[in-house]
Amino acid sequence: MHSIRSVYKIGNGPSSSHTVGPYRAAKYFSERYPEADAWKVTLFGSLAFTGQGHGTMKAIRTALPDAEVLFDLKTPEKELPHPNTMLFEAKKGGEELGRCRIFSIGGGSIRVEGEASDEELEVYPQSSFSEISALCKQRYLNLPQFVYRMEDDSIRRKLTEIWHAMEDTVRRGLAAEGVLPGGLGVARKAKLLYETRCYNESSDVTMNRVIAAYAYAVSEENADEHLVVTAPTCGSCGVLPAVLYYMQYDRGFPEEEIIDALAVAGLIGNVIRTNASISGAEAGCQAEIGSAASMAAAALAELHGLNIDQIEYAAEIAMEHSLGLTCDPVKGLVQIPCIERNAVAAMRAISAVNLSQFLFATRKISFDDVVATMYRTGLDMDEKYRETSHGGLATIYSNQ
Repeated sequence: MHSIRSVYKIGNGPSSSHTVGPYRAAKYFSERYPEADAWKVTLFGSLAFTGQGHGTMKAIRTALPDAEVLFDLKTPEKELPHPNTMLFEAKKGGEELGRCRIFSIGGGSIRVEGEASDEELEVYPQSSFSEISALCKQRYLNLPQFVYRMEDDSIRRKLTEIWHAMEDTVRRGLAAEGVLPGGLGVARKAKLLYETRCYNESSDVTMNRVIAAYAYAVSEENADEHLVVTAPTCGSCGVLPAVLYYMQYDRGFPEEEIIDALAVAGLIGNVIRTNASISGAEAGCQAEIGSAASMAAAALAELHGLNIDQIEYAAEIAMEHSLGLTCDPVKGLVQIPCIERNAVAAMRAISAVNLSQFLFATRKISFDDVVATMYRTGLDMDEKYRETSHGGLATIYSNQ
């Protein structure tokens, strides 16, 4: 497996596959042909279908200001190497200097056709959670200790940087008001949720409302195309920060334990992206929100001091009950149903941990099994339910 660094990236929303990835691809291509005076970028598949709402053109032109950006709406997905395919062309004086296809493979990661990247260097010999669990038990390691042994010495510093970026996003989102861009008229709700919490209510009601406020805060910042952290994607970026922010600032857990939890969450996300996908265009929203819920459940279980089997079960429950979740963003915007879905997934992660703590000895499904199931389900899913805005809620809403 690759480094868990590949799971966490800081970039502008609203979609890691449609903004962070294309921006990185455009920057890479501009550096490859610095002498070029003209650029052409053709978007295919999900990038073409939702590129306007997801801000893909804007992201590409941030790196290539004068690029001609075209949307190919005719090439069937089955003819593409990946649902998020881009064709870059560079010219000088009217003559072509070079071209290449680049794929936005999820979570802001890219793959250049026919080339390997530094991000794809193997760091973990293990490729499944069962292998990780067996090694940890054999060597009496907990999951954070395992991550710190496998990664280089700077990983804890990197995770601290990631956490501080997450904190900043929560705070900005809680302070912001107004209507999100894009034409749907979606009002920001994080500040309202946070300010209307009532500590005279039951502790569970207060906890859920506060965590929902944190998830809304991050997701609304993402929808406003501000800086967020992929966890593992921009579309699902509110789930993990919401849970961890609550645990530090409302429950008093120290930052060093939050960083350990972030390492465990990254490991879970890494297993998913290695054996399945975190791309909504490839496997539906189950690959984004389901993965984020699994990561958050594992992180929370770590904070509660649960053992490896309990952590695995929490992550498995969170994913199992996200299976089949479609990606059908209304008007191609990462707003409906995405923002609300982040809050629901954060609360699902809490429920998963509560169940795992007491029932782990009775479990029948492994985390590896549910990840494999998620991927098969995603591949079986009709293309229109995989981030094309051609099915589900996206079409029902637009007909109203």
